[in-house]
Amino acid sequence: MINEQIRDKEVRLIDSDGTQMGIIDGREAQRLADEKKMDLVKISPTAKPPVCKIMDYSKFRFEQSKKEKEARKKQRTIEIKELRLSPNIDKHDVEVKLKKAEEFLKHGDKVKVTVRFRGRELGRTEVAYGIMNDFAGKLAELGNIEKPPKMEGRSMAMFLAPKPKAKE
Repeated sequence: MINEQIRDKEVRLIDSDGTQMGIIDGREAQRLADEKKMDLVKISPTAKPPVCKIMDYSKFRFEQSKKEKEARKKQRTIEIKELRLSPNIDKHDVEVKLKKAEEFLKHGDKVKVTVRFRGRELGRTEVAYGIMNDFAGKLAELGNIEKPPKMEGRSMAMFLAPKPKAKE
């Protein structure tokens, strides 16, 4: 709440430079703020009496939005990259997929490794478990298994998450 929205009889007032002015009548606090050509802002409405501060509200809002923008800039969304394998994949093809998975994990993304089964391949799910565990074993230094291999319909999925980087 700001200025005329504050209808309390008494408020604890803090001046624009941060000094406490004590408990003052609400109208008197508003008059002091008007004299300084600033706004009276209710900081803590639940306190008894409520705490109000004299400040330039538009400048305060601008600073707040600036801080929020800066915080959003530093945020990084983690994407999930998917790699598809098959139960009868060749050794070289696995190496190519491993290099891609390494890239993704180094970049900080999660990796979803899936094995699609077609036709009679569904009867040989233990082969896929072997491929998945081998795949995760070779990436052990870069990432850990977030979700172990699990059957989901006609495919098996496993999630790898990048290992947290040690802060220096």
